[in-house]
Amino acid sequence: MESALCLPLLITPSASGNSETGDIILDPLEGHTRSVRSVVFSPDGRRIVSASGDETIRIWNSETGEMMLGPLKGHTDTVVSAVFSPDGRLIVSASFDKTIRIWDSRSGDTVLGPLEGHQIWCALLFSLQMGAYLVML
Repeated sequence: MESALCLPLLITPSASGNSETGDIILDPLEGHTRSVRSVVFSPDGRRIVSASGDETIRIWNSETGEMMLGPLKGHTDTVVSAVFSPDGRLIVSASFDKTIRIWDSRSGDTVLGPLEGHQIWCALLFSLQMGAYLVML
């Protein structure tokens, strides 16, 4: 079993613009019980979604580091990716359980899924042009 891990520190570029010498702006976000596989900011930058080997998704306040929502449960294996829709209302997640789920980012309710049929995946994205979900295989 993996040891408990937390999300990376959030860093802002220093006055010189060098991200390697940036300042820590938020302590580690703790809560997942296995490794974190994906971390993505919401389109407005106010929230962070994380996906983990503990089969859950969590939504964090990017300014305070407090967990706002979660853990969102439904996947039965490592959640490898989670991303916000362009308008921030939805989150789509993909798991090693070979399913995709779509969640309401405010309530945590499942909107659609589990969607089954994928055997392997490489990336999970929202299409800005079509407003549709796109899974790259």
